Amino acid sequence: MEANNRPGPWLTAEQQQIWRSYLAMQRLLDESIERDMQLTGHMPHAYYLILAMLSEAPEHRLRMNRLAEVTGSSQSRLSHAVTRLEALGWVTREQDSTDRRGQVAALTPAGYERLVRTAPLHAETVRSVLFDPLTPEQQAALGDICRTILSAGDGEKQVRQMDPTA
Repeated sequence: MEANNRPGPWLTAEQQQIWRSYLAMQRLLDESIERDMQLTGHMPHAYYLILAMLSEAPEHRLRMNRLAEVTGSSQSRLSHAVTRLEALGWVTREQDSTDRRGQVAALTPAGYERLVRTAPLHAETVRSVLFDPLTPEQQAALGDICRTILSAGDGEKQVRQMDPTA
């Protein structure tokens, strides 16, 4: 049966197994990152993502609505997280000088230092859970699979939305 041939509304037994394996893998990665970030980084993964995206943005600053988009967060959830990061001294929030209706989040030097200390932990967790079990050929195949799925849907837009420099 060809990949695009759809005999009915249900997944085949093989597709169902692949789907459940994908969900379990995603859960394993998410739980591993969250656990390691909490235990060693002393922050939730969501806070790390905010710091990381701000570090990659021009002048380490992003409008709040853009930061929500880049991190895949709702405006209210992002606002709550930024409030907490402000209390820690890692982020500041100010009015956008070009549009008084908007606010800008900015990474502080202390926030950047915290990110630099925490980034190796994040990379090691991702590497050990996602990449180390794979051969170089499997890693290349995973990259191809991801690009294929993303190009078939709205994935290119999703990838662009995740780029804080765009």
